[in-house]
Amino acid sequence: MTEQTITAKGAETPDEHRFRPISLDDKYALHTGQTFMSGVQALVKLPMLQQQRDATRGKHTAGFISGYRGSPLGGYDQALVKATPFLKAKDIVFQPGVNEELAATAIWGTQQLGFAPAGTNKFDGVFGIWYGKGPGVDRCADVFKHANMAGTTEFGGVIAVAGDDHVAKSSTAAHQSDHIFKACGLPVFFPASVQEILDLGIHAFAMSRFSGVWAGMKTIQEIVESSATVDLDPERVKVVIPTDFEIPADGVHIRWPDAALAQEARLFDTKWYAALAYIRANKLNYNAIEGPNDKLGLIASGKAYNDTRQALLDLGLDDATCREIGIRLHKVGVVWPLEAQLTREFATGLQEILVVEEKRQVIEYQLKEELYNWRNDVRPVVLGKFNEMEGGEWSTPNPSAQALLRANADLSPSLIAKAIAARLIKLGLVGGHDSAIRQRIDTHLAILESAERAMTLHAQMGSQTASRQAWFCSGCPHNTSTKVPEGSRAMAGIGCHFMSIWMDRSTIGFTQMGGEGVPWVGQQAFSTEQHVFANLGDGTYFHSGLLAIRQAIAAGVNITYKILYNDAVAMTGGQQVGERPEGHSVQQIAQSVRSEGATQIVVVTDDPDKYKEIALPEGIDVRHRDELDMIQKQYRSIHGVTVIIYDQTCATEKRRRLKRAALKGNTPRVSKRVVINERVCEGCGDCSEQSNCLSIEPLETEFGRKRSINQSTCNTDFSCVKGFCPSFVTVEGGKLKGKSNTSNNPNAKEVDAIVGAIQPDKCYEYDSTIGNKYAAYSSKSSIKTTLPLPTLPSTTQSYGIVVTGVGGTGVITIGQLLGYAAHIEGKGIVTQDAGGLAQKGGATWSHVLIADQQNDIRTTRVGFAGADLIIACDPIVTAQAETLNRMRRGHTRVALNAHSTPTAAFVKNPTWQNPAQVCASVIAEMAGSTSGNESVSAFNADALATSLLGDSIYTNPIMLGYAWQKGWIPLRKDSLMQAIELNAVAVANNKAAFEWGCRAAHNWAEVEALLQPAQVIRFHGRENPDELIAKFSTELSAYQNKAYAKQYEDFVALVHSKELTLNRSNPNNRHASRLQEKQRLTEAVARNLFKLMAYKDEYEVARLHSDGTFKQKIADLFEGDYKLHFHLAPPLFAKKNEKGELQKQTFGAWMLPCFQVLAKMKFLRGTPFDVFGYTKERKDERDLLNAYITKMQSVTSKLDETTLAQAIEWARLPESVKGYGHIKAKAMTAAIERLKS
Repeated sequence: MTEQTITAKGAETPDEHRFRPISLDDKYALHTGQTFMSGVQALVKLPMLQQQRDATRGKHTAGFISGYRGSPLGGYDQALVKATPFLKAKDIVFQPGVNEELAATAIWGTQQLGFAPAGTNKFDGVFGIWYGKGPGVDRCADVFKHANMAGTTEFGGVIAVAGDDHVAKSSTAAHQSDHIFKACGLPVFFPASVQEILDLGIHAFAMSRFSGVWAGMKTIQEIVESSATVDLDPERVKVVIPTDFEIPADGVHIRWPDAALAQEARLFDTKWYAALAYIRANKLNYNAIEGPNDKLGLIASGKAYNDTRQALLDLGLDDATCREIGIRLHKVGVVWPLEAQLTREFATGLQEILVVEEKRQVIEYQLKEELYNWRNDVRPVVLGKFNEMEGGEWSTPNPSAQALLRANADLSPSLIAKAIAARLIKLGLVGGHDSAIRQRIDTHLAILESAERAMTLHAQMGSQTASRQAWFCSGCPHNTSTKVPEGSRAMAGIGCHFMSIWMDRSTIGFTQMGGEGVPWVGQQAFSTEQHVFANLGDGTYFHSGLLAIRQAIAAGVNITYKILYNDAVAMTGGQQVGERPEGHSVQQIAQSVRSEGATQIVVVTDDPDKYKEIALPEGIDVRHRDELDMIQKQYRSIHGVTVIIYDQTCATEKRRRLKRAALKGNTPRVSKRVVINERVCEGCGDCSEQSNCLSIEPLETEFGRKRSINQSTCNTDFSCVKGFCPSFVTVEGGKLKGKSNTSNNPNAKEVDAIVGAIQPDKCYEYDSTIGNKYAAYSSKSSIKTTLPLPTLPSTTQSYGIVVTGVGGTGVITIGQLLGYAAHIEGKGIVTQDAGGLAQKGGATWSHVLIADQQNDIRTTRVGFAGADLIIACDPIVTAQAETLNRMRRGHTRVALNAHSTPTAAFVKNPTWQNPAQVCASVIAEMAGSTSGNESVSAFNADALATSLLGDSIYTNPIMLGYAWQKGWIPLRKDSLMQAIELNAVAVANNKAAFEWGCRAAHNWAEVEALLQPAQVIRFHGRENPDELIAKFSTELSAYQNKAYAKQYEDFVALVHSKELTLNRSNPNNRHASRLQEKQRLTEAVARNLFKLMAYKDEYEVARLHSDGTFKQKIADLFEGDYKLHFHLAPPLFAKKNEKGELQKQTFGAWMLPCFQVLAKMKFLRGTPFDVFGYTKERKDERDLLNAYITKMQSVTSKLDETTLAQAIEWARLPESVKGYGHIKAKAMTAAIERLKS
């Protein structure tokens, strides 16, 4: 097998390819030709190609696929379901397994058709594909050993596809399936590209049929989650049947009866060697580069092979140069068993071999074994994980000190490049320092080393500004369900809820899938702890978790299982719970745990009413989720195993269902929304504490930091309303104003005129095949000038793009759009995306490599210092090392969205500061941007998306258009527009977003002028004390009266005069501007005295809700017939919980006239007739105000240079006092005590 190219005989030219109609179904519908597909989709196509090949050879075969999802194969089952019509046409059946082990057993069954009763088989053979994540391979070892020894059928064959996560990106542990496959006796194929998934897949089936063994196929994220243009010719692979191996008379295939030792002997003595003969005959391992005088051999497979090719290019070593200096590169398609003859041919004549492989050694050990008996004068030195050492790996005290290519984590082209360069120099293959090749290598190493030094300095300076840790989605049920009562702890499980271990959930420790809670069986007898909770996902419950509950019941331990029923397997894409058409219901789970012997069971849900028509087993109550804390406190005191079934639909799945409904022509209206009256909000953060929700964002106002709801990301869970604050208002019955509605924009007429002037190249109305009503505008338009066509970059060499952003916002979509556009143009294309846990609001990257020819692309990711363009949709993610180390100073271009949504850190830290500006500075520094060099071009794409398109989801296509107009994307606009059409989601809006991005790139000032004022962030200088005092005095007049405001003015003026006297006494401060700068004490008192005097009592909350400002805000946001509901805790008649804290109640729109009346009664404030003034909260507020005035009078009476700093500290003390009721009380008491001390 030689290195395959995409261009087959008779293949289309780029121009011919461009004009052929392209469809998303091409990858499955086409029988030949080229198409763009992902590695997962290649695994769907593979059985179709196999059946097609069999049919042309006169064999009537069928296929069977079973397994269990898990990243990086998390989307395989969904892709199979979408391809059902195509699979069915080829007699291929997909039946997902309840778990990996049972799925593997079902696959074994397809081969047992080899001894089925005569005449019962419908087909000549059934081939099988098993799939599973690396840990699933581990749990299937018993099945694999049995089935592999039993064997396959002549026209069947089996591939076991493992999804390995080498860096534990979306796993609880890093894993490598090579060794377990080897232990089970399965030859291990390791494809290096999407094309090789197809090509090696055909070989794997053929080898399995010829030799009677199962074939293992190792896939990792960088390959299976990448996408590329592939050749679908079913005859592309030429299978060669070995002629140098004699099959025994009784064959190698499955039979019955068949004794265990006979199976073992057949596997050990015949089948493995038949597999090796197949590998040898088809040259599945081969020299990709070789010359007559080779001295240094490189051997690699899979991703490591791609990285090695890239490393050579990064060193300036193309194939011709490698041959010139004596480098031989051997590509291994089957990593175990390593075929001896091909390996000997590779090693012959070499002085040294460098084995490049990720994780623990597989090839290296086999290579050393094969060469062990060679004579010293011809045996090459073999290096891999370690440099030269005295003795072997296991006999050296500290071998890690001699590490060369590490075994932990993964490898990168830069690590490999440095190792190769070191060996070349050591062997003297590149000449002296003056040789052209040595200088070329030194130049390329200098680029890598310069980038590394910059990264090191960046880290030393503490400039790693922030990170985006994955978090529960907005409105996720786990935000509530994973809470435990004070004094208890929980054990984590597998699934999204695993993230609770890095939240404040008292969740400690975890297990493998299906072992949830069982560690407690080994702990309780040795602990004074009496009880724990264990989180168990609904998917895991169906997979194997029921056995964990059975174990806990059998052991008699005290534990409460919280079965988190989300109505979808959210972690891997929203599959339904239960591997059967009807799914798996709460009723069935309740019945199962009842039959197992659970002591007590309860269903907790956000919607108890839906259970009115559902019959649960007798004695199982349905309770509202608001009672969860109380229920957990009850259950932790019950002996034995108790079960809480927490039922609430996954927030992301709810959003998916809304989108699916929209695609069918239905646009469901969210009938209830929540907003915050920021004037009432105190910024205390209790809403974030209650909800754990990312859609609550900071809002900077002239009165300090408040909170707002991001309506684009809100999934309407409403847990935030539990925050003890009267600022929350729910809007029921109306809907958010339309995406293109501009009625609340001061520039509405101008925007409407522009939109109306657009001449659509295609008007998307209702389309039954797409199922949506799109806006009547599209991509052809102008503002005031015609946009110039940019000069596009060349792709004669691979052009690298990295798209950065927040998981779940469409970063992967941008990568796919670029991929399809390149495919439309007939270019070579590889994209590689980050799925799994990162999609939960974490940092996400999409790598895109574009070249004139597919074979010009050697890897699936942009290399170290190898990015030509960064499309930076989020500055925080872009400022992380994963992005920065792709940049090359003075070379990489960055299109930067200057806006950054808050990270999860804000949920628990109300004072969190958004580092977007700092991140932008870091990015500019790393990219080498100067005033005369536009390496980085930034603008607020989020403001553009929300203001002109109504939703921040359009930020990323705006960024795409921006980068294209800058001339930084090597693809035509018409190709990108066609890719958007193929994506078939909000086509016109996405085209419009692209166009707005183009316009922003051409003239940002012109576009910025169209934005709503609130969307344009202006950075003004600090207000001087006189302006502050005047503003706050006006507010206090409205709050109470002018006399009250005058008291404020007089006190601040007193402080001001004393600070002014102090400043004038300092010779350095006599200049007027310096005096103004030095009035920090006056400013602190002005702000904080206002805060204390304008405490938000019932009169003030009523005024701020009813004075018209908030009503206008609602009218700007919503349309239709809507009603307002207020969520309040009136102190005179609100209920209290067991802690004595007031509980909020819901009040209708009738409260508005009540507010108006109450606001007018503010004259009662502080008088004997103020009924609210007798509450402890109001008394404490007055006490705090008096204590503050007294303290400030004291500290200013002896103000000097030595006491000024402390005086300012005292003046700012009230900043820590926020919120209402019990939230405010604790901080208020502490502040009073300090002020009186």
